[in-house]
Amino acid sequence: MAKQPTAKQPTFEEAVARIDEIVKALERGDAPLDKSLALFEEGARLIKSCGKLLDDAEQKVLRLSKGEDGMPVETPFDAE
Repeated sequence: MAKQPTAKQPTFEEAVARIDEIVKALERGDAPLDKSLALFEEGARLIKSCGKLLDDAEQKVLRLSKGEDGMPVETPFDAE
């Protein structure tokens, strides 16, 4: 079965900018209920996406160091 094409995932910065737009629109309170709900759902998806992007970035920021047994050990980048 062929995969369905997916929409391009926004970058972290694009997602944060869109979340900011959504928050401002919801704070104005001038959108109808169905539009407000759609905005809220979009914001929730973007927040989840940002969380995953941050988790992925954190996993990449690991440093390999030599453990006591001489084998490589992953340590957080900021641990010194």
